[in-house]
Amino acid sequence: MNGTARTVYLVVTAAPPVLSIDRLIESLHAADWRVCVIATPTAASWVNLDDLADRTGTPVRSQPGLPGQRDPLPRADALLVAPATFNTINKWAHGISDNLALGLLNELLATDVPILVVPCVKQLLRDHPAYTASVAALTAMHVAFMDPDQVTTRSPDGLATFHWKWITTTFDHFTSTSDETAHSAAQAEAT
Repeated sequence: MNGTARTVYLVVTAAPPVLSIDRLIESLHAADWRVCVIATPTAASWVNLDDLADRTGTPVRSQPGLPGQRDPLPRADALLVAPATFNTINKWAHGISDNLALGLLNELLATDVPILVVPCVKQLLRDHPAYTASVAALTAMHVAFMDPDQVTTRSPDGLATFHWKWITTTFDHFTSTSDETAHSAAQAEAT
């Protein structure tokens, strides 16, 4: 990473691809992103938090801080939710903030931070009416979703895994496009 890296908040949830989240972190670092990991409580129990903190250079957040405690993370330039579970997507769409990760997701909806979500949701649950409605609601709030069929494969043990480099490439393009759109909107407002 060089000194001009932008900061991405990487929200991770408890789905099998989180077991190899270090690959996404490496890929994002190679694309000049500073990565700050925020994990749901269950995801935090699946990964080595100390190892992720060493890889990113920032503490992994999974629990809220004490009242009045300063947030140790820098301001986010973008938000990537990968993997995103059925449960997290549905709670988020309904404004539920029952853990730090969801609280952060809900707060960032009210900002201009670009948000990209990579669902890890099996087809039966994607066909559920609540999921369809939740994706539509979040999309209406300017949240972008990747097609899970394009980034998910199965490892030899049958667990879902992601094509992390493809996600990084898409995320980089998405944030560049978001920056250009925001810049154009700001120019239009100024004239």
